[in-house]
Amino acid sequence: MDGAGGTLGRVTSSDTRPDAPTSYDSSDDPVRTTDRDAAPQFVLPLVVRIEKATPPARTDALETAARAVLVLLSDERATAPGGEWAEAVRSWQDARIRKVVRRARGAEWRRAEGLPGITLGGRAAVDGGPPAAEVRVFPPVPLDGWPKDLAKLQVSGTDLDDPEPPSAPDLAEPVLWLNPEITMSAGKAMAQAGHGAQLAWWELDDAARAVWRSAGFPLSVRTPSADRWARLVADGGLPVVRDAGYTEIAPGSCTVVADHPALRRPGRSHRVDGA
Repeated sequence: MDGAGGTLGRVTSSDTRPDAPTSYDSSDDPVRTTDRDAAPQFVLPLVVRIEKATPPARTDALETAARAVLVLLSDERATAPGGEWAEAVRSWQDARIRKVVRRARGAEWRRAEGLPGITLGGRAAVDGGPPAAEVRVFPPVPLDGWPKDLAKLQVSGTDLDDPEPPSAPDLAEPVLWLNPEITMSAGKAMAQAGHGAQLAWWELDDAARAVWRSAGFPLSVRTPSADRWARLVADGGLPVVRDAGYTEIAPGSCTVVADHPALRRPGRSHRVDGA
């Protein structure tokens, strides 16, 4: 699982305006990138529970991580003036948008649960199948200031699989489409899914955000066919994650298209075709 997780390039809290760019790339705005690099750097920690004998399914872990990011972004402790996490979240969003995924089991997981944060569960376990994913998200911390119980968690060595191919996504709900031409570890993919969810959240107006939140942030993470991916990227109307390239993949690689129904252009085809 990739410890560096992922870093989003050009994104700031000001990008919540309606005309904000929907593609974020660290290479296309040298002035803003310099300012962001000069700012104190923070990271959003996520910890996935992976018990040795009963790991969760990969897709469930990705979806749970994405939802965890959304829950934290919308939590009053992060959004309310003077909220317990508001300053840390603001500082994180004013610098590079880093997310790091680590794994824990047993006593490690119990210690992680003792730190301030939010734990989310994934899809209900099916008889004979893997357990529901569990992901805990924590308020941002300085890049070099991790809490001891999180800093010592492993960041590599275990990946996740799906026991069966995921079903077709419900296109009435948001879908985070992963680039089919890029291979990522589970941890890296979890971070990228979190980036995609965050971009979708920033693009939505207040009414659409309220609807999504009240429904519990339903979403799917899927890998489309190469043809569908090309159409999604070419569409130009949906948020696209371009990774900064610190780990696993080349800088500027498009990793996720955030396909939220409220962000789709009128008349755009919603067919899944080989997804």
